Amino acid sequence: MTAQRANIYAVAERAGVSIATVSRVQRGLGPVSTETRERVEQAIDELGYRPDPTGRALAGQPLDAMGIVFPDLAGPYYSAVLLGAEAASVSAGCSLLILATHGRPRAEELARELCARVDGLIVMGRTISDEAVRALAARVPLVLLARAGIDEVPSVRSANRAPARELVEHLLQAHGHERLSFIGDPGASPDAEDRWQGFLDAHRAQGVPAPPAAFAAPFHEHGGREAAGAALDSPLAPTALVCASDEIALGALQAVRDRGLTPGQDIAVTGWDDIQLARFVTPALTTVRQPMDELGRIAATLLAQRIDGEPAESRTLDSELVIRASCGCGYAQPSTTREVVQ
Repeated sequence: MTAQRANIYAVAERAGVSIATVSRVQRGLGPVSTETRERVEQAIDELGYRPDPTGRALAGQPLDAMGIVFPDLAGPYYSAVLLGAEAASVSAGCSLLILATHGRPRAEELARELCARVDGLIVMGRTISDEAVRALAARVPLVLLARAGIDEVPSVRSANRAPARELVEHLLQAHGHERLSFIGDPGASPDAEDRWQGFLDAHRAQGVPAPPAAFAAPFHEHGGREAAGAALDSPLAPTALVCASDEIALGALQAVRDRGLTPGQDIAVTGWDDIQLARFVTPALTTVRQPMDELGRIAATLLAQRIDGEPAESRTLDSELVIRASCGCGYAQPSTTREVVQ
């Protein structure tokens, strides 16, 4: 191939790497091993490749950008995940383009449009259907976040089902609760679904009848207050509220107080995530800590690997039960708990 015909695809093929890797070597950005860099530089020299500075916008050229399809931008959980993803994308020499699908009726169409502007895509939760994921995976490298892997598309998740069972068994065993309500929407996200299944697992394991359904609530404080209020006003009012997120739990704490009850004494309230505010509310919130920023960071790191043509395997990150006062423990450590934080 002559110098006039040489292009970035020819260099990538000669070096056995992706076009994104060739671009990074040329610009000196992103993590590239010494061996890979030398191989790319040798291919550039052999082919006499010189990039056209006016051709960056042409189709097929590496864009040095990652995309992320997100349910929402509001709240500390989403903020932490995004910060982790952004940090990893910067390290990889890429910008991060964000599509928030909340309130958008054309989410799948917008995700397809985003594909044309990025080298790879992260898709979080149930923002788009499995069919849409498969269609996007045929166009660009893909990584799923807070969602199970689909076909060959890897995913990054936190453990949900087992920690949820551990939390609920603590309420059943250490505190003797027999009427618990789950506040959250299992149909809204894979994480909420797994937490609901862990809730049911604990009831089966302890031989305690489980409620027939969750009290659906979106992942924010207002939704938690309304759904928890509905649970507390039901004929068989619960003695413990197991919330699918800390933001839902903050609303549930207010719903408890609205009815003249004292959280942690008259009724247990638990959350999930361990956002910063969880330890500062009164009573401090019993919750499950998940590595929010690490979720985003690892998802973007795996996507960079896929863009470079390297293999990437699914990851499940550990989550940890954190016992505080809102479940009724105060600051004493029952033998069944993993951690007590004042």
